[in-house]
Amino acid sequence: MRVFGIDCGTEITGFGVVEVQESARESRLVSKSMGAIRLSKSKSLPARLDQVFRELTAELERWQPDAVAIEEVFYSVNAKSALKLGQVRGVALLAAARLGLPIAEYAPLKIKSSVVGYGLAKKEQVQFMVARLLCLDAIPEPADAADALAIAICHIHTAQTLALQGTAPRTLAPPAHPRTGVAQ
Repeated sequence: MRVFGIDCGTEITGFGVVEVQESARESRLVSKSMGAIRLSKSKSLPARLDQVFRELTAELERWQPDAVAIEEVFYSVNAKSALKLGQVRGVALLAAARLGLPIAEYAPLKIKSSVVGYGLAKKEQVQFMVARLLCLDAIPEPADAADALAIAICHIHTAQTLALQGTAPRTLAPPAHPRTGVAQ
């Protein structure tokens, strides 16, 4: 499974590609790519949105992920900032949808909990754990790229858990009665 994570921002939109590599004994997470789309404040909002769309589309086409994971909208005190962030997010969703890729959305608390084990973890803790989980030599920079990798890791962990739960009813079914063969 290859997942493309996107961390939307009005100044920097981070992206990261994480792949699960299966071996006979274990599976491991591998970072295939990470980066950031830096948006100039001097450009108009439509020009910045176009830049996000073009660059994300190029990366999605390059990496051909099985799924795209993106952070859900969070509520902000500043309505104007939240609106601009929502527009960047909409463009990111559009880029993935135009390529027919499945999209998953995760709340910030869920992402941090999945990667760090604590939903209120600080950015530095997320960066540290992303580096550990992906066996990176250095802390991923910028923080937006680390967040995008964390979003991809969250999706992989969630997918693995759901796959295990999908088999759970068969393995946890009540035993059959010895004489009738009917479940008790």
